[in-house]
Formats: sequence, C-alpha cells, structure tokens
Amino acid sequence: MPLKRDKLLIGLGSVAGLSLAAWQTMCPWLKYDLQYLKIAMKVGKQIGKNIANQRYVIEMFEENVAKFPKQTMIIFEDKEYTFEFMNEQAKKVANIAYEWRFKVGEKVALLMQNHPAFIWTFLGLQKVGLSVAFLNHHNRGTSLLHTINVSRTRALIIGSVVELYNAIDEIRTELNIPLYICGYSSTSVPDGFISWDDLMLTSPAADICKSHRRDITLRTPCITIFTSGTTGLPKPVNFNHEKAITISGMLLATEGTSNDRLYTTTPLYHVLACIALFSVLESGATLVLKVQFSASQFFDDCRKHKVTVAQYVGELPRYLLHLPESPGDGNHNIRVMIGSGLRADIWEKFQKRFRIPKIVEAFSATEGTSNFFNPIGRIGSCGRLSPFLNRISPVKSFIVRYDPKTYSPLRNREGRCIPCNIGEPGLLIGGIPNKTVIDDGFYAGDKTASERKCVRNAFEEGDVFFNFGDLLYLDKDYFMYFKDRVGDTFRWKGENVSTNEVANVLTELPFIQDANVYGVEIPDADGRAGMAGILLKEGRKFKADMLSEIYQHCKKNLPNYAQPLFLRLIKEMPLTTTHKQKKGEYVKEGFNPSIIRDPLFRISPETKTYVPLTMDNIGTFLSKSRL
Repeated sequence: MPLKRDKLLIGLGSVAGLSLAAWQTMCPWLKYDLQYLKIAMKVGKQIGKNIANQRYVIEMFEENVAKFPKQTMIIFEDKEYTFEFMNEQAKKVANIAYEWRFKVGEKVALLMQNHPAFIWTFLGLQKVGLSVAFLNHHNRGTSLLHTINVSRTRALIIGSVVELYNAIDEIRTELNIPLYICGYSSTSVPDGFISWDDLMLTSPAADICKSHRRDITLRTPCITIFTSGTTGLPKPVNFNHEKAITISGMLLATEGTSNDRLYTTTPLYHVLACIALFSVLESGATLVLKVQFSASQFFDDCRKHKVTVAQYVGELPRYLLHLPESPGDGNHNIRVMIGSGLRADIWEKFQKRFRIPKIVEAFSATEGTSNFFNPIGRIGSCGRLSPFLNRISPVKSFIVRYDPKTYSPLRNREGRCIPCNIGEPGLLIGGIPNKTVIDDGFYAGDKTASERKCVRNAFEEGDVFFNFGDLLYLDKDYFMYFKDRVGDTFRWKGENVSTNEVANVLTELPFIQDANVYGVEIPDADGRAGMAGILLKEGRKFKADMLSEIYQHCKKNLPNYAQPLFLRLIKEMPLTTTHKQKKGEYVKEGFNPSIIRDPLFRISPETKTYVPLTMDNIGTFLSKSRL
C-alpha cells in the first residue's frame, strides 16, 4: 500500500524520545510492523513514482520493449514470445484501432480465452488511448449480453475458439456494434462478423505517435473488469489508469526483478491475472500463461519453464494437495507463491509438501480501495492492520461490528461505527483515497450500486469508507485473517456461523477432500440451519462409520449451534472459474430429498451420528423441538 513520506514521519515522530527496543518491549507486535514497512515502503515508493510521472501500463510496456527487446515476455503452450514480437503485434492492432477514430477512454471489449493475442490486442488498444472491457468468456445468453451492453463498448473482438463464436451468434441480433472475430478469413467469416485475422495481416507494424493518447489522465478508464455476479448480474468495475498502476506492484512486494518468471492459470479477465500481467509490464519479467488450471500439469509447467513466482487462487492449492505424492514434489525453482484464498487448514501441509520457501497471501476486492498482503508468512493471515500502520497510512481501514441481519455496520449512540476487539470478527471497511473515486463510482454507469458500497460518517462527519462485504478479525499481533464472506455467514440459534470455519473443521478428517458449507431455511425456524456438501477423497468409498466420525469430530471441535444438521454426499465440488465454491444452487435445493439425488443425512444426537434423510422421516425430524 502506498505510504506518503510526511505521514510516515509524523508516525515515527510520535515515538521520539523512546528507543526502538523500549517500544518493542511495550508493543511486541511492532517488530512485525517494521518487517512489513520495509517491503511496503519499497512498493509504495515505486508506485508513487509511477503515478507522479504518469507512467501508465502502456508506457511501462514500451520502456521494457526498448530495454529488453529479445527477452521473453510470454511463454504459452511451450512457445516463447519476446517483448519485441508482442510490440510488433500490438502496433498492428493500434493501426487498426486508429482508423476507427474513437475518442481517448472509449471502450472496446475483448472476449478471448488466455492467449498472447489477448495481451497484444489489449496493448495495441492502449497505444491509441482506448479503454478495454475484459469480458468473462464463460458467460452466455442474458449475462453475456448484459456485460456487453453495460460496458458501453464501441466494438467487440472475439477469440478464435468456436464456443465464443457460438456464444455471440446466439445474441448477435441484439447487438448493434462491429463484431471482429479471430480464426476466419474474409472468405470464410460468418455473416454479421468481420475477419480480424485479415485486418491483422494487412495492418502495418508502424509506430503510432504517442500524441494520439496525450489526453489520457490518471482518471481515464484503463480497463473494465466484471464482478462474478453472485448477487445478480455481473457489475462492471472501474479501473482507471491510476488504479492500474497501483496493482502493478505485486512482483515488487516479493522482491521481484526482470529475471522472474511468473506463472498464472487464472483467466485474464480476472483481477488476479491482471495483477500478474501488469506486474510483468512494470518489471520486464516473463509471464508463463496457461489456458486453464490443470492440477496434474501445474508443477510440471513450473519445472519446465523454471517458474520463480506462481499464483494461486481459491481452492487451487487444495487440488494440488490431492495429487498422489511424488519424490519430485519439491523439485522446482519457485521462490514464492502469491495469491488469495489459501485456507489455514492446509497452509502448512501445502507449503511443506511442495517445499515452497514463501507464501504471500493477499486480500482485496476488485472494486476495493485498500489492498492487504502478508509478506511475513504468518500462517492463515492475509495482511496486517496495526494501530501504527493505520496511523501512518494515507488510507485508513477498520474492522467494525455489524448487524447480522442486514450486514451493515452497527452504530453507537453518536451514530458512529464501532471497532471490533482483538479476535472479534467484523466487517472490513477501507478508506477511500480521494473524492474522485466516489465521483467516478466503483461500478461503471451505476451510481446506485456504487453508493451501496459506501459507509458514510463512519467515525466523523463527512468521512466515507468502502464496505468490502467481508468478515475478518485480528490476532494479538494485529495480523488479519479472513473469516467469511458476508452472506456465507448465517445465523442459527441466535449465533453467527462461519461457513469457512465449519469447512476447515470438516476437512481435518482424513477421508474428506473438501466441504461446501451453507445455511438452509427450515419452516417455522429462526435463522438457517447448517448443511455441508461432503466430497470424499479420491479412491475412498463411503462407509457408514464415517458418519459417526463426522458427528464426533464436529461435536469436539465446533460449538453446538455450528454443527451441521444436514450432510449431502456429493460427487464433485462445484467451483467458479477462480476455484471458489459455488453455493447458490445448493442453498436453493436445501435439504429436500424429493429433488436432490445425492445421498442426504441428518443429525441424530440420540445415536451420536448422522442417519439417512428421506421423504418418510423428514417430517418427524423437522417437528422435533430441538429445531
């Protein structure tokens, strides 16, 4: 996170008169702040310099083309693409886009899978000052049409994969923009589409004068990234050039250099992949790009291409742990893995088995205003939020108490937010760096949705904070830990149940590969009852005694209100494209045996196990007073 020098001096000045040793005795957690500060200041200094000099991502790229023309920028499917080659292709794109005569900041949308063409097309559009909307290539129908319309794109460029053509062809009559498609010549291109390949073949690889993008400012839109749409249709998140610069510092946070090779399997339309790409543009490092995640190929790819920095997200590490153990598991060049969503229950096991020297867990949100990371390696932590760091940071953040029914911050008698105590889960709110962020909105063209993310007058009149919609807590050393996503936490018997906590307990059992925990409605009951979708480890067959083991394990490690009332034995874990668990359909289906084909079980305290749940016994079970 960027740190302003004057703020830092004020903070350090407040400890004047006492030795560092004395302060560390009084505040033992200060030693972690100093470790963190060393890295944060280095990252902040470079990001601040880039912002001050208006060194946009396209300038970063062009500087590295001049500096490292023959160095490999992208490795994809065993082919290497140099900075020079990527620039030649980007110049062709720029010359095509120049003929459109679009204004600086106007948008062009990309619907492509991971491929070097995605990157050189993005860079070419940036050369003439155009903004680029990164569309989720998994979307179809209404959702895809919505993302195209709400992005207000002037044109759409489609990748060569036939599924992408089919997706657009289904909604083509509802689109009124030029549709450029890869993989077809002008003699074979379908009706209603324009051959992008032919344009690239005839376009000159001539430099475009930088004057064509002279009107770019830090507030000019750079890219649009869409949220997952878990609470409705996907929302377009504004990424202006200042924010694009800000997320380019990931490699710096890991002591990275231009000699690094960074591996990502995350779709380029996702912010994590953008962080990787922009870090490569900033540093001159190499990006090893994969079309999609493959557990069996992950470390083979890293070994083959001498990867030094690997990204992870969501449940990706868990799937790597499920691979058969091999003597070569730790044979690689990875010096650090960086990402988000690594659960504490497998952190040590994952790091030890694959001999990962360092894991940097980070936390943010696509539309968020604060970024957190844990470069120190505290297991399970996603960052730091100490009184000292908060004092010297220009963007303050707090974990505050919340209403479990509305998920909005609770207020005291004066109408102000109430900070949580150590160990108390609460809602994370982050300061907003300047008024222009509010004026521009978090979501493109949707002021109402943007306003819903604002917490106003939190601690004093006129202040504004961003509501992350996530529950976190601090330990005594002010390390921060993710607890749950608001909405994943549910209320039962007057208590808050963390789905993440219950899942971590369940996966401690040796026969459970993963657990998807959620709350289901019960007629005439207050709150939601806990239910867990259980995925057994590969090769393990279900046995009845597993049910009693689950019961006893939960009884020992969870409070009564958090024990799942229902179990669902699932054959595969539904995941998003970024390896996060899907819960929506499971929540809708509830525990209804008439529509669920998976084996269902309900808790049986009298027999100290779980027993089958059927249409014949469900009524009796629900009528019992314990519910």
